[in-house]
Amino acid sequence: MPKQRLATIARPEYIRPAPRRQDIDFSDILDIAALKAKVDFIASAHAEQRDPMRQALLAALKDANARGRAKAYELLKEDGGGLACAARISWLQDRLIAILHDFVLNHVFNAAGMPPSMQIAVAAVGGYGRGTLAPGSDIDLLFLLPAKKLPFCEPAIEYMLYLLWDMGFKVGHATRTVEECIRLSEEDMTIRTAILEARLICGCAGLVDDLEARFDDEIVRNTGPQFIAAKLAERNERHRKAGDTRYLVEPNVKEGKGGLRDLHTLFWIAKYYYRVRESSDLVKLGVLSRSEYHLFRKSDDFLWAVRCHMHFLTGKAEERLSFDIQREIAESLGYQDHPGMTSVERFMKHYFLVAKNVGDLTRIFCAALEDQQAKELPGLSAVINRFRRRVRKIPGSLEFVDDGGRIALASPDIFRRDPVNLIRFFHIADVNGLEFHPAALKQLTRSLGLITPALRENEEANRLFISILTSRRDPELVLRRMNEAGVLGRFIPEFGRIVSLMQFNMYHHYTVDEHLLRAVDMLSRIDRGLDQDIHPLAAKLMPQVEERTALYVAVLLHDVAKGRPEDHSQAGARLARRLAPRFRLTHKQTETVAWLIEEHLTMSMVAQTRDLNDRKTILDFAERVQSLDRLKMLMILTVCDIRAVGPGVWNGWKGQLLRTLYYETELLLSGGFSDVPRKERAAHAASLLFDALEDFSGKDRKTYSRLHYQPYLLSVSLDDQVRHARFIRETDKTKRTLATMVRTHQFHAITEITVLAPDHPRLLAIIAGACAAAGANIVDAQIFTTSDGRALDTILINREFTVDDDETRRAASIGRMIEDVLSGKKDLPGVIASRTKGRKRNKTFTVPPAVTISNSLSNKFTVVEVECLDRTGLLSEITAVLADLSLDIHSAHITTFGEKVIDTFYVTDLVGAKITNETRHGHITARLKAVMAEQADEVRDRMPAGIIAQGIAPLGHSPDGGATSHATAPSNTRSAGSRKMKADG
Repeated sequence: MPKQRLATIARPEYIRPAPRRQDIDFSDILDIAALKAKVDFIASAHAEQRDPMRQALLAALKDANARGRAKAYELLKEDGGGLACAARISWLQDRLIAILHDFVLNHVFNAAGMPPSMQIAVAAVGGYGRGTLAPGSDIDLLFLLPAKKLPFCEPAIEYMLYLLWDMGFKVGHATRTVEECIRLSEEDMTIRTAILEARLICGCAGLVDDLEARFDDEIVRNTGPQFIAAKLAERNERHRKAGDTRYLVEPNVKEGKGGLRDLHTLFWIAKYYYRVRESSDLVKLGVLSRSEYHLFRKSDDFLWAVRCHMHFLTGKAEERLSFDIQREIAESLGYQDHPGMTSVERFMKHYFLVAKNVGDLTRIFCAALEDQQAKELPGLSAVINRFRRRVRKIPGSLEFVDDGGRIALASPDIFRRDPVNLIRFFHIADVNGLEFHPAALKQLTRSLGLITPALRENEEANRLFISILTSRRDPELVLRRMNEAGVLGRFIPEFGRIVSLMQFNMYHHYTVDEHLLRAVDMLSRIDRGLDQDIHPLAAKLMPQVEERTALYVAVLLHDVAKGRPEDHSQAGARLARRLAPRFRLTHKQTETVAWLIEEHLTMSMVAQTRDLNDRKTILDFAERVQSLDRLKMLMILTVCDIRAVGPGVWNGWKGQLLRTLYYETELLLSGGFSDVPRKERAAHAASLLFDALEDFSGKDRKTYSRLHYQPYLLSVSLDDQVRHARFIRETDKTKRTLATMVRTHQFHAITEITVLAPDHPRLLAIIAGACAAAGANIVDAQIFTTSDGRALDTILINREFTVDDDETRRAASIGRMIEDVLSGKKDLPGVIASRTKGRKRNKTFTVPPAVTISNSLSNKFTVVEVECLDRTGLLSEITAVLADLSLDIHSAHITTFGEKVIDTFYVTDLVGAKITNETRHGHITARLKAVMAEQADEVRDRMPAGIIAQGIAPLGHSPDGGATSHATAPSNTRSAGSRKMKADG
């Protein structure tokens, strides 16, 4: 497969067929005659010196192996043939083992003259038995002993094994007689599968022939159904462990769904049940069509090419196609960038299309097996089986029947007679709660050519499709079957473009089509009243949505324009305006769908990267939304989108941010936004706090209720205000300068650490650095300055343990780290350096550092937004630079999307004014880009060793009563509300 040919590949069917083993030239891999001559020379030169002879033999075989594998890799890069590469390595291994075997018998144990009936046989089993071997794979060997073994047999086998191990091979081996193989095969399905593929390498051929004959007669005969059931159950368990989807963006090429092991399982079953030696025999038996067999070979060849590249690149048996090698493999296979898609994304799309083809082949193969088994049932069993699974009519349908709870075809030509049946098939299955008969899916897959523009515009077909999409049962399951069968991508070509499309980043766990189907599933679960504990507001809003159909269409199509050069939200809106009328949506519904798709990222980005206590944030967001109906649908769509990204992406804290944004915007859109001045509301909050401190003395009630400024009083709940007052009073009683307090929040999946310390311009940077040193990811923080010059910071970190006691102990440990760093007991640069020591810089992903400075996003603050690659301690370094620049951080929002962070800071200068000077904007940008590019070691070096240790007393106050540490304006102290921070990013 030349590189220039591969670079033009768009679909796997364009790959040239894999060569047959007999057509592969092995002569370049190893000069057998030369190696044999070298081995004979070693034997004669060291005839009486066993150890030197062994060392010389080991060196010769190692050199031959290294040269042969290097040549196999060179040929792989030249022709791209995966099966050819695996066959070359297998052939090389065969020759090395055969030469070793002969050497041991001839020159070590002098047993070459023994009659064949007394010699051993060396057989390859498992994958190696098929004549294919990956560069880093184990070598599975079966040493067959004669019935009457001689004393030299086992020592000779041991000698060979130790030499193979010394060569660096991982050898899986068994030493048995033929009788033992048969007996163990009856008991163990794994041993049975291994022997199924036994192949003679060297030694006594009669032993292997005897094993094959007895295995076929005593084990295989009449046990086909048992073997099939065991292998399919094994496959299902393997899929479950691997995530039960073939669309993970870091797939396991060997064990994952749609990987090599699935193809191997098909071949094992075929060989066992149909008693065939080669997969090509399945065409003669009518199990696979000729085109399906070629697809089998092409898929096998492609997956082997990827696997061999993985092993060669990593130098080990790496089976997970991880991000750090995807780009290099794409380059090796000749993929190139296209508009809207990088080379690695094109390569991975190709991979997932192949994995999908493997699923198609599995379905077709299983259908043939089921039909064959039904024909072979004996008389009474056949009658019982027909009774249990008798075919029933489906009410209202003449085209389809119910075959044991599975929808089947009434006649084989129903799709050709009426192509609408291609959609009706899935609709009837949904309405009647039926599974899908594999034979029907096989016929459907072979009828995809009937999906033409005429069918796509057919009113009945589109009505049925919308009914499937908006079903109140399980639309995701039916849509997934449509997608796997190839119907969904053909019926909606725009969807077909994103089938198997991956996004090369750490944020998205699935391909785009898998993400969209999972999003529909999330919406369906909300619609059915499920998961109310995870997203209570979305569950409450769903029954109020008037345009339910529009919402389902928007969720299905919100990422349908991914992989295009233009912005996918805007391009998706254009596609929706073309598709929605085809689905018979009204003009109003169409515009709703288009708007939702165009704005589907807005609510998430505003909630996570903007200050929700800044009224202009709410005003700007409300202006984009404009109506309560849109707000409700956008809220639900945002929840579905985030939850479908992948495991661990959604958490309760993100839900809380979205709910806060929703409620604030709802008040404004409904005309309920409070007109009471902030000063009056703050005074009322202070009086409520005064009343709530019932067990405080009169003096303490007055002191601790007057300790806070407006932002604190208006954004912190009364319960938390009371808890903080008790915490501060206890700290004052013990005359401590520094204290921490912890609390867990199981629903939000976060843990809260409250820090009370003397205020300091670098306090935020030091706390963030301490959290980074402790390995804590900060998701949010509320930071305020009290009227006596102290900082009251509540840091919210990701929860790590499910048990509260364990999490509390962890949080207390992090709190002690913060105290130690603030007091100077631990050196911050030192602890961060020790944590990052030995950690390799992430070179897989590149995020160009970007800085945006805006004065239009807030009426009071300049908003500085930075975007860059994540790393440990980044937040600490950025905030230290902002302090160096004499910028006062009032609110910070740190959001992580996989490997990328988007950090937003609401800042002023030290007198509380916006930063308007363009020259200063340029200076801020340059300094921030430098630290984001990891050019700021001097920032760490200038970090203060500790606040308390430096003897910095609580700061004084400005004449108007505001704290002078971060802001002098009385309306806003050091922080104006909540913010989200991630210490590791």
